[in-house]
Amino acid sequence: MEFRTFTMHRLVKNEDLNHHGTLYAGRSAEWFVEAGFIAAASLTRPENIVCLKIHGMTFIRPVHPGEIIVFESRIVLAGRSSLHAHVRMLAKDQFVLDGFITFVHVDHEGKSQPHGITVTPTSPEDHLVQERLKTLLAGA
Repeated sequence: MEFRTFTMHRLVKNEDLNHHGTLYAGRSAEWFVEAGFIAAASLTRPENIVCLKIHGMTFIRPVHPGEIIVFESRIVLAGRSSLHAHVRMLAKDQFVLDGFITFVHVDHEGKSQPHGITVTPTSPEDHLVQERLKTLLAGA
């Protein structure tokens, strides 16, 4: 299966801000995981997906109230029971944040189970993103 990109939009409102008047990292993390979950859940049943870990979520610049942010998410690597999402955030067509999330496919008791999903990179960018993730996972 090739990488399929999902897009999610959010308007940054006052209740999303920190004490500096910019987007609160906790709110960003919530939306970041939600965007990754959408990509993972699209490949299987949503009730079988749980979040295990966030890797390398890094901000490039602050986000201000009134900005519309766009999350792009896609599954870039699949293990036996794991699905790894790459998520990036843009605002005003500028790159703001990116990172990876590991999700695990579980049964009704919460135990990991194989999902049978394979993911194949098809472009040079896909290969680079997958290699970045593998480097992060090796250092974890």
